[in-house]
Amino acid sequence: MSTAALGQTPQPFPRPTTAPAPPPATSAPAPPAPPPAQPAAPGAVPGAPTEATLGFPIYPTAQFIASYDAGRAQRYYIFGTTTPFAELVAYYRTVLKERGNQIFEEPPTYMFEVGRFREEVMAFPPGVTIKDWTWGGSAGYPNPKAGALPARFPTIVMIVPAPPPAPNPR
Repeated sequence: MSTAALGQTPQPFPRPTTAPAPPPATSAPAPPAPPPAQPAAPGAVPGAPTEATLGFPIYPTAQFIASYDAGRAQRYYIFGTTTPFAELVAYYRTVLKERGNQIFEEPPTYMFEVGRFREEVMAFPPGVTIKDWTWGGSAGYPNPKAGALPARFPTIVMIVPAPPPAPNPR
C-alpha cells in the first residue's frame, strides 16, 4: 500500500471544475459563425495597467509581464521590450523630462525617480527602472508566456507608482 502512495503524481489544489457537456442540439440549424475576433494590439493583455492607472508613460511596444506587491500599498509593474536599453533610457529621459541615474554599470540599470520618496509610507521610490538583460552575453529575460513572442526580452522596464493617498481622518 505504501508503494502505491509513493507513486502517485501530485495534483494541483484546488482543481478547476469542468462544466458538463451541453446536450447535443436536435434538428435546429446552427447559427452562423461569428466574425473572427480582431487580434489584440501587440502586448495588450486583459487587465494590464494603463498609463492612466500607473501615472507613468508606458513605452509603446512594451508588453506587460506581471505585477508584484511591493508592500505599503505599492506594486511593481514589469514590462518587457525588444527595444535596446540605450533607446529606452533616451525615451524616458525625454517623456519624463528627468535626467535619471545609472545605478549599476554591470548589468546596465537606469532609474528615474519621479516624486519624493517618503520612507514612512512607501516601499520603493516612485519611478521607472530600466535594466539591460543582454549584459554579459545573456539571451534576455525569459518571456513567462509559453510559446509567446519574443521568447526573451532584451530589456525590462519596471514602473512603480506612488501609493494612493491616505484617506483624511475626520
